[in-house]
Amino acid sequence: MREILPALERWYAARIPFGLATVVAVSRSAPRGPGAAMAVGPDDEVLGSVSGGCVEGAVFELAQEVVASGAARLATFGYSDEDAFAVGLTCGGEITVLVRPVTSGSDPAFGAVAASVAAGEPVTVATVVDGPAPRGACLAVWPDTVAGTLGTVGLDAAVTADARGELALGASLLRHYGPHGERREDTVTLFLQSFAPPPRMLVFGAIDYAAAVARIGGFLGYRVTVCDARPVFATPKRFPGAVEVVVDWPHRYLRHTGTDERTVICVLTHDPKFDVPLLEEALRRPAAYIGAMGSRRTHDERRERLTEAGLTEAELARLRSPLGLDLGARTPEEVAVSVAAEIVALRWGGSGAPLTATAGAIHPPAAAP
Repeated sequence: MREILPALERWYAARIPFGLATVVAVSRSAPRGPGAAMAVGPDDEVLGSVSGGCVEGAVFELAQEVVASGAARLATFGYSDEDAFAVGLTCGGEITVLVRPVTSGSDPAFGAVAASVAAGEPVTVATVVDGPAPRGACLAVWPDTVAGTLGTVGLDAAVTADARGELALGASLLRHYGPHGERREDTVTLFLQSFAPPPRMLVFGAIDYAAAVARIGGFLGYRVTVCDARPVFATPKRFPGAVEVVVDWPHRYLRHTGTDERTVICVLTHDPKFDVPLLEEALRRPAAYIGAMGSRRTHDERRERLTEAGLTEAELARLRSPLGLDLGARTPEEVAVSVAAEIVALRWGGSGAPLTATAGAIHPPAAAP
């Protein structure tokens, strides 16, 4: 959804109705998870994807129908053993898709939600999927305000409280309530989609490898900062695009920078005077990934210095060094791919092995946040 929102915001501002399909549930092996979105707008223009191509044709027709009728629809797609050519997922999984019309009348908060996502401000959108409440009705929840309604005051109040609990996680999931917000009932099904600010990638060491890592970090959706103490290397000209460049000693910058469980830290300095105090700081704070560049000899010497600095075995075990997966990478761009592959594998619990050497679902369901 995040990727297609700028175009949807333009349609919305121009008062052009469009159909918005959102994956609200998946089971077994599915190519895209909850929150994946596809929109059908003017002149049958299609943006986004809900399945990577398996059921897009059917969803396209549903989107046209809901725009014409003004009524939201819920559809489930899965593989059919009886007819392999039937509309379904050839991967063997199943997805449930909510398709709803979006206009200024049906969703008056859509523009504000899109603006908040673009500005990196947290917002959760709760949408009625099934039950006695009006299907497709939306409630947008910010930390200090709300917009829209799900049909009853009680339901709005209960969902607002729960949605604010999801804001920091960026989670997308189904929740069940009674018609007036009763939490022990399940007559109303809602899809809560939270847009947390993009996670941060902190790249230390303004070398050529850093430029490639920063580019691929932006591609993966991170807000990237490159930091180096040497002003001759840490220049915006060397790191074009939406990359923040900071001239400071790495450990000092990190000490005054907030991190969380989604933050990625890549240490590319491979110089003891920079990376030892930096890693001493990094390994004692929350982060999803902490990787350091260098040879195995550099790693051994670095580990010894960190041990002397008082880091425990549990803290040292968080360090991915040498960083990246074994892809045989040589160029900065290839190394960046290997680093990105390790970050993705660690995030989703992947093995890093070739799929030809593994068994089971290719797209296992994500663990609950």
